[in-house]
Formats: sequence, structure tokens, C-alpha cells
Amino acid sequence: MRVLRAFRWSILAASAALTLGGCMQTAGPVAYVQPRADLDTMAYGQPYSAPQPVVVANGGGAIDALTNSLGPGPVPVAYAAPVVAAPVRYDSSYHLDAGDKLRVVVYGQEGLTNSYAIDAGGSITMPLIGSVPARGRTTAGLAGEIAARLRNGYIREPSVAVEIESYRPFFILGEVAAPGQYPYVPNMTVESAVAIAGGFSPRAKRDVVTVTHTEAGSAMRAVVPLGTPVSPGDTVFVGERWF
Repeated sequence: MRVLRAFRWSILAASAALTLGGCMQTAGPVAYVQPRADLDTMAYGQPYSAPQPVVVANGGGAIDALTNSLGPGPVPVAYAAPVVAAPVRYDSSYHLDAGDKLRVVVYGQEGLTNSYAIDAGGSITMPLIGSVPARGRTTAGLAGEIAARLRNGYIREPSVAVEIESYRPFFILGEVAAPGQYPYVPNMTVESAVAIAGGFSPRAKRDVVTVTHTEAGSAMRAVVPLGTPVSPGDTVFVGERWF
């Protein structure tokens, strides 16, 4: 009996060993994960290359990285608006005289529309009507005179406008750095006239000056403070102070 039991146990042990050995084997192919480089080589013919990180010089985020990768953009160009010269402002009651330069517009008549300077005799000279007295007139008065002359045998219903392009100069003499003749600037005072002439000299009397104003052929002289307005054609005299 003992021999029979030992034989049975040996057979069972051998069967168990064979069974365990069969479980460890397979008849089909074994699937395995191929490295990524080999897969890319098979699919595209080139090995896989991981993307390189973008180096941002200023250290600022995804937007800066995208900007750096695209390269510098176009430089914005600023365009300056065109500068339009402001028209000369003038008093409608201002009386014209020699040295004033006028713009005469005759609507619909390009041959008559032009710039005219008042000559030393106080007149302007226009086509068709010749010399027209301007001294002592306002711009409206001169426009009416031109229209009346054109209506007399030249244009049936002329429309005329007169504007001042530039005023006659003023003069400054005496104790200033650069005495002489200067272009008139609207709203000028004695103080600004002295500044245009380079300022007072060391010997100048600085509280009052003498201004000579000429209108309609007559001259008027007055001693005035520095804030007094100056008109076109005026002569400003800066006296010498007494030490």
C-alpha cells in the first residue's frame, strides 16, 4: 500500500508540473510596445524629434514667446497733420495806408483777383480800372470803390471783397539793441515792439516811450507806458534815462 501511494503522489506531482509549464507558454505572437522613435521612423521615414523650448529674452509669458517666434512686426509710422497758416486778423475799422498789402477778390473774374500793395502815393493799380485810391479807406470802403469802377462799363454786377494780407511795418528807434523797421504783428504793444528790437539798451528809459502815429496824413505824438498798443506804421522812440 505504501508503494502504491508513493507512486500516485509522484504521478500527481508530474502532472502538476506539466500543467504549470503549459500555462507559461503561448502559441501566438507576443505584442510589445515599440519605442516612439521606431514608430516615427516606420511612419514618416524620420526619427521623432521633441520640440525645442522657446527661449524668451524678456521672460514674459506665451504672448511674448509667440511674438518672438513670429519675428519683429512692422514699425508704426506717425503722420503729422498738415499745418495751415492762420489768416491775419485785422480790425474792420482799420484805415489803409502805404505799405499795406491787400488781397482783392472779384468773384468770377480770375484776371482781376490778385494781391496788391498800396504804393507810396496811397493807391493800388488794377487791370481795367487802373489806379484806385486806398489811403484812409477801410477794406469795405475800398471794396465798394472797386465795385463801382468795375460796374462803370466793365462788369454788370461785380462782387468784390478786400482783405489785408500783411500790414505796413512799424519803426523803433533810440535806446534799443537793434533799432530799425520791423513787420507789424497784430495786437502788438510797446513792450512787444521793444522785445522784437532786442530789448532795452543799458541806458534806456524803461518806464515810458514816445509813439508817433500817422493817420490820414496827420501825425500825433504821445508819451505812453509800455502796455500801450502799437498800430501799423507807428514810430516808437525809446529815450535815454538820466543818471
